[in-house]
Amino acid sequence: MKEIEILSVGHFYAPSYESMERDFTVHKLWQAKDRAALLREVGGRVRALQTSAANGADAQLMDALPKIELISHFGVGVDSVDLAAARQRGLTVTNTPDVLNECVADLAMGLTLATLRRISLGDRFVRAGSWLKGALPLAQKVGGKTMGILGYGRIGKAIAKRAEAFGMHIVYHGRKPQPGAAPKYYARLADMARDCDVLMVICPGGAATHHMVDAQVLEALGPQGTLINVARGSVVDEPALVRALAEGKLGAAGLDVFEDEPRVPEALYAMDQVVLQPHVGSATHETRKAMGDLTVDNLRAHFAGKPVLTPVV
Repeated sequence: MKEIEILSVGHFYAPSYESMERDFTVHKLWQAKDRAALLREVGGRVRALQTSAANGADAQLMDALPKIELISHFGVGVDSVDLAAARQRGLTVTNTPDVLNECVADLAMGLTLATLRRISLGDRFVRAGSWLKGALPLAQKVGGKTMGILGYGRIGKAIAKRAEAFGMHIVYHGRKPQPGAAPKYYARLADMARDCDVLMVICPGGAATHHMVDAQVLEALGPQGTLINVARGSVVDEPALVRALAEGKLGAAGLDVFEDEPRVPEALYAMDQVVLQPHVGSATHETRKAMGDLTVDNLRAHFAGKPVLTPVV
């Protein structure tokens, strides 16, 4: 398959990336000093695009690749890929679902524990020598709390399993109720926020969910409530979140994602009730390898004339 030319928009897990380079001729757009010049040089020969959530693929990039057949996306969320443009051009789009469920769910539960039990604050408290001067303020119990899950899909269910093991009660909101789902379904997100202690955000990003968690939802969650976001920063109205935290209208937040990553609102830095992570839900060697291998396996399958493993479009 070495004669098949691939355009790589962004690097991913190194051993998997190296296997892609062994099988295909890979042009690295992310290393190009002059991206437009590289596209002019190789665009007419490229048959597939490898991208990721951070890089995406818009219609303009697709137009620069007239022979493209496949977009192999490293990551489960494809909101940064113009799917309508891909469909219009008859392209196949793949992603890497399932293989990251467990690690994202682990981090989601870790953020829940860290935020409710003030684990990050406790670490800073000890390191600063503050324990010598007095005790850390009391935290909140995890067991017995209600977690409302926004996006009760594969990862949402994996989070629910972990939360239930800690004695939490689960409810959920989505576009429609799921047949056979045991947790209570809420048709309105604000109603669920009002009735839960922890709002877990794990729905897809994109226009349909943009700022779904707005000031009204945050106010319903309330001064004793906690927001955890391991989905996309775009799902939460970030200025409204900062205001709610600063004004005490929201109790706490654990955030792995932000609207303009890697830029984080500086106001959050000084807030002891906030736990921050640098978008690392899937960031383990095991999971990134599985994601990388699946990215490459979709390319191999397509160019071997077989069905791709994880089609989106």
